[in-house]
Amino acid sequence: MVLGSLRRALAAGASAVIAAGLLVGLSAPSEAATQGPCDIYAAGGTPCVAAHSTTRALYGNYNGPLYQVRRSSDNATRDIGVLSAGGVANAATQDSFCAGTNCVITIIYDQSGRNNRLTQAPPGYWPGPAAGGWDNLADAKAAPITIGGQKAYGVRVEPGTGYRNNNTNGVAKGDEPEGIYAVVDGTHYNQWCCFDYGNAQTDGIADSPAIMETVYFGADKQWGYGSGAGPWIMADLEWGLFSGVNAGYNDLAPINHRFVTAIVKGEPNHWAIRGGNAQSGGLTTYFDGRRPNGYNPMKKEGAILLGIGGDNSVSGRGTFYEGVLTSGYPTEATENAVQANIAAAGYAPAGGGTGQQNGSLVGGQSGRCVDVPNSSTTNGTQVQLWDCNGQTNQRWTYTSGKQLQVYGNKCLDAYNQGTSNGTQVIIWDCNGQANQQWNLNSNGTITGVQSGLCLDANGAATANGTKIILWACNGGTNQQWNLRS
Repeated sequence: MVLGSLRRALAAGASAVIAAGLLVGLSAPSEAATQGPCDIYAAGGTPCVAAHSTTRALYGNYNGPLYQVRRSSDNATRDIGVLSAGGVANAATQDSFCAGTNCVITIIYDQSGRNNRLTQAPPGYWPGPAAGGWDNLADAKAAPITIGGQKAYGVRVEPGTGYRNNNTNGVAKGDEPEGIYAVVDGTHYNQWCCFDYGNAQTDGIADSPAIMETVYFGADKQWGYGSGAGPWIMADLEWGLFSGVNAGYNDLAPINHRFVTAIVKGEPNHWAIRGGNAQSGGLTTYFDGRRPNGYNPMKKEGAILLGIGGDNSVSGRGTFYEGVLTSGYPTEATENAVQANIAAAGYAPAGGGTGQQNGSLVGGQSGRCVDVPNSSTTNGTQVQLWDCNGQTNQRWTYTSGKQLQVYGNKCLDAYNQGTSNGTQVIIWDCNGQANQQWNLNSNGTITGVQSGLCLDANGAATANGTKIILWACNGGTNQQWNLRS
C-alpha cells in the first residue's frame, strides 16, 4: 500500500458457552474496582497477551512499571509505576524526575508478563525522522489528563513518532483469532496514515495484504472510510484501511468523544469494529461480518506497533492511553464488561470537566487575542488576532455544549459548514450545529467537532488583523491557544 499500511481488524461473534463463563467470572468477589480489563478478558476465556498503558494498571494485582522516561539533561531514565497495585500511574514521579528538562517515553511496558514491551520503532519501508531512520519518541509531558481524579500522561503521537516490537511472545499469527482495544484521544487525529495499534508484520515492509490487524483512529480516506468527515474507528489490514467489507466506502458512522474506546477483533473469515465513549455508556457495533476479498485467510505475523503503519508510515497523529491484544476472539459480553471498567476508571481532561469556562482566547505564537473586528455583531464576520484589551468582543465562553460564545448569543462558526483547509472562522447566531462545536484539547489546540481541523492564525502571522481560519493540525504554535480568565 502506498505511503503506509494501515491495519486493523475487528471481529464480532460470541459463543454462548464463553459468555456464560464470563458471567460466572464476574460473579466472583473481585469487582470492577479491583479488576482490570485483562482480568475480565481472562474470565471470558480470551486472556491478554499484551497490555500497554501509561495511565493505569490493566490487571487488578499489577504493581510493576507502566512506562519509562528519559530526560534530556543527562540521559538518565526512570520507570513510572502505579500509586498502588491495580491503580493509576504515579505521575508525580515523572513530574519530579523531568522537572526543568525535556523527557521522552522510551519504553511502554507489557503488563501481561510476556515481555511484549514497546520501544522506539526501527526503520521500515518508510524511514523515520530520527537518526538512522528510526522513529521519534513521544514527549512524555505532552498529553496530561486525569484518571480517577489523579494526574497521568498519555502517549502523544505526532507525525514521525512510533513504537514497535518485532519479536513478540504469544501474539496471534496467521489466521489465529484475536481481540484488540485502545483508548485514545478522540480530538487528536488527522487524515493520514497511520495512527495504528495492534498486530503487524515483522519486517516493516508492505509486501502482502492480510499481514496486519490493527485498530486505526482518524479521518483517512485514502482506502476505506465512512460517513461524514470522520474520525472513524477502522482496521488496518495491510494494503488497505477498512471500514467494513468493502475496499472503499462503508456506512460507518464517525465517532466524536473526548476519549474513545476503539475495538477491532478478528477470527477466520469474520471480523468486527466496535467503539464507544471511554468516559461513559456502552459500545456500538459499527461492523460485524466477513473479511474483505483477499483477506481470508489472514496471514498475521505477530509484531506489535503503536502510532505508525506496518511499513513504518509515519504521517499519522493521535494520543494513546491504554490498550491490549488478546488470545482468542472476545465475546461482546466480555467487551461490554471491559468498556464498563474503562468508563469507571474516570478518564477526564487535565484541569477539569465540561462546565463553562470564560476568558480571552490568546494565541500561543502571537500573544494576541481572538477578536471580533470593530465589535461587530453581524453574522459572517470573520474573527482575527488583535491586541488583548479585555473588551466583550474578545471575551469567549466555552459551554458544556462545546460552543465558544461571544456576546452571549453569537457562536464561533466554521463558515458554510466548511471542512477544508482555509475555511473562514466567523461568528453566527448560535444554532447547536456541529460546525459551531469545538474541542479544547490538552495540547492547546482547538479543533472543530465537524471538521477535525485546527483553529489557525492564517499563514502563521502574528500581526493585528491576522485572520483566523481552519487548517489541518500540524503542531505549529499558530495553532496553540489559551483560554485565559
